[in-house]
Amino acid sequence: MENKIDKRDRAAQFRLRLARAMEDQHISQSALARRIGVDRSTVSQLLTDAGARLPNAHVVGSCAAALGVSADWLLSLSDRPESAAELLAGSLTVTEAPRALVDERIFEWHQEAAGYKIRYVPATLPDMLKTRAVLEWEYAPHLGRTADQAIGASADRLTWMRSAQSDYEIAMPLYEIYSFAYGTGYYEGLKLQTRLDQIDHLLSLSDQLYPRMRVYLFDAKRLYSAPVTIFGPLLCVFYAGSHYMAFRDRDRIETFTRHFDTLVREADVTARDFPNHLERLRAAISRTG
Repeated sequence: MENKIDKRDRAAQFRLRLARAMEDQHISQSALARRIGVDRSTVSQLLTDAGARLPNAHVVGSCAAALGVSADWLLSLSDRPESAAELLAGSLTVTEAPRALVDERIFEWHQEAAGYKIRYVPATLPDMLKTRAVLEWEYAPHLGRTADQAIGASADRLTWMRSAQSDYEIAMPLYEIYSFAYGTGYYEGLKLQTRLDQIDHLLSLSDQLYPRMRVYLFDAKRLYSAPVTIFGPLLCVFYAGSHYMAFRDRDRIETFTRHFDTLVREADVTARDFPNHLERLRAAISRTG
């Protein structure tokens, strides 16, 4: 519940915060008056008037802009002096997302969140769950002669991630697994044996890592999610193709955590059912292959 502040107390707090901001910015009364387009006597009155009356919104806004603080902070509506733009800039970072297996930034985020639950909606099958053959098919054309080195380094890092005592919840659309199994869409051209081996690998990992790793499949006709990774309470990262957008403010992390939890709660295939779903797909493609 929001604390209600007496008008006189709010006015006194305004004077204190205005004086503090001027001191922090090394701005005199005359300089502030010039910046906001008023007489010096007006600024002096803002600082010394002991009444309960606050200045009008235009003056408050002008003072906030001139001093690099938020109007809400001057009026005791916020405890953060930063402007909304500064708060957003501090909570949001945009970094490049290279088309490569060895992504230093992603690895750093996993290291930072070691021990926390990792919630993950991948763009395709998660790299950490792919066989070497699938990784080579997907990445070798882009990595060229460095493919072997990159895949080896990736395997080492994924081994670290699996041993980092973090629980992994992975939510994917049903069609992603179906497209992979049948070699359609993104996976067109992937050999049947490679797909069968990958399904066997997923079954093995599901058996080895459950319940620390749980995979859920949701119906994209009812639910949608952009590729996103939520690193515990620390940050959430959206994959936008060529860049990652990382948010660190608590409200956004909580919002997208709830979004992910909805995907899990309404999943058509639960983590317990995931191996059975894979077995059925494997049997089906084996008959048609």
